[in-house]
Amino acid sequence: MALEHFPNLVAMFFARAAQHGEAPFLFWKEDDAWQSLSWAETARRVAALAEALRGLGLKRCDRVLLVSENRPEWAIADLAIMAAGCITVPAYTSNTIGDHAHVLNDSGARAAIVSTASLAKNLLPALARSSQCEMVITIEPLQRERIGAVRIHQWDRLVADQPGDVAAAKAQADFTREDVACIIYTSGTGGSPRGVRQHHGAILHNCAGAGDVILGDFTTGLEIFLSLLPLSHAYEHTAGFHFPISLGGQIHYAESIEKLASNMEEVGPTIMIVVPRLFELLRGRILKQMEKQGRAAQWLLAQALTLDAKPTKGIADKPLDLLLEATVRRKVRKRFGGRIKALVSGGAPLNPEVGRFFRALGVTLLQGYGQTECGPLISVNRPRAGISMEGVGPPVLGTDVRIADDGEILVRGENIMHGYWRNDTESARVLVDGWLHTGDVGHLDEAGRIVITDRKKDLIVNDKGDNVSPQRVEGMLTLEPEIAQAMVVGDRRPHLVGLIVPDKEWRDSLPAGTDIAKALMGAVDRVNTGLSVTERVRRIIVADEPFTIENGALTPSLKVRRHILRDLYGPRLDALYGR
Repeated sequence: MALEHFPNLVAMFFARAAQHGEAPFLFWKEDDAWQSLSWAETARRVAALAEALRGLGLKRCDRVLLVSENRPEWAIADLAIMAAGCITVPAYTSNTIGDHAHVLNDSGARAAIVSTASLAKNLLPALARSSQCEMVITIEPLQRERIGAVRIHQWDRLVADQPGDVAAAKAQADFTREDVACIIYTSGTGGSPRGVRQHHGAILHNCAGAGDVILGDFTTGLEIFLSLLPLSHAYEHTAGFHFPISLGGQIHYAESIEKLASNMEEVGPTIMIVVPRLFELLRGRILKQMEKQGRAAQWLLAQALTLDAKPTKGIADKPLDLLLEATVRRKVRKRFGGRIKALVSGGAPLNPEVGRFFRALGVTLLQGYGQTECGPLISVNRPRAGISMEGVGPPVLGTDVRIADDGEILVRGENIMHGYWRNDTESARVLVDGWLHTGDVGHLDEAGRIVITDRKKDLIVNDKGDNVSPQRVEGMLTLEPEIAQAMVVGDRRPHLVGLIVPDKEWRDSLPAGTDIAKALMGAVDRVNTGLSVTERVRRIIVADEPFTIENGALTPSLKVRRHILRDLYGPRLDALYGR
């Protein structure tokens, strides 16, 4: 059945499970070996858990919180919650007790599913404060039966007590594309997270749009996905889970970011969903490795970058192109598993220099654009439309985009949310006459591709009224080997100042007593030579620690939480203007 004809996500899953039967579907690493679940067994477990949820008294449209790392049970839980007629509320594993309490109380969740005792440590105290949550299901056993008035159930026992009748579960999944599938909370880059009501049609629309790109631009066959980004994020939830289902693909769950390189070589994915920060880290590692390999490797890299920069390639370039293909490009592709079709980047802007670097090394990198409020896919680069490293591609199938008079990007289509959960005021602000006001500023280029210049709320306006894009400046700073992370500020100020996280290896290599800030300023000044006067960073301070998810400086998709860092470092940054 074509995606536009499926009434909901559960129907799509059961249809694909019937089609692929005993073929492997979900993979995970255990005891140093990859294990798998078939489509048929996954469907049986989905049906069994859906039966168990209904048996516990959950009703149509009840919300169920889901707290788990990426694993097969996350996928089964999401599908089972929806198959029971309920609404999934994914939560980040990095949530604090306060974060969980906010999501629980705002969503009004009646139940929660949690994977491990470690993740339960922050969830259980929040559950004890909740006035509406009645039960929690633990994927791995907990040595207790209740927390306050909240009853604790064991996943294995619940599923084992049910027959797992797939036909019955499929028949009961009678909801429509307009019904809410999940409430995904925004990652809170600017304040308290808001719950986005994503309906089944929004995610199915995304799957059709992404499928149009993959099936239209690449050779078809079994698609193998390696899942790394948190499934609680709209990007991975749609593109790394439901989209593979739509294609009848396989999903392998990566062990960790530290083991990503070895997992890629073992799995050999054809498609990977990633965020720009991962490309920046990989670029840094490749540069360091080539530096260790000597002048020949560095020469090959320089030639690859020079050749890529040519607007057109002639017959004279063919020998060099063949040499690069047989040496450096083949080695780089092998690091990605040897059969990668495309790495799809989203969740934050990709620095064009990073994109060009991987393109020069023979890796197809497609930058996309989206928002949780759009399911989240809006646009993506594709070979047939010409890949632009400065843009994020044309709108996907069935999505309309126009630019408002003030430059804001507006989006319309089935992928647009029905509004924020219990927040009519904010819903009315961003949804006007069927168009979502994204808060992003940009334009359409001559080929109809979206080019984003910045977030409206993130634009720095200096004391002379000039607009500066902080993300562009920060992206250029982090290309320098000395700089791991950066944030610049300067709203209503005469110039920009920066907060810099030094590269750990570089810092460790410095002689004792080195003035770190002064040494880093040398790297900043190199960047300043390529910036306009209004973009130049005049002074800096060194961050006390790296920006991480754990300390609240990064969202789970690795975007900088500017308001958190401004609160923490504000006085020290302000003091730079008094020197």
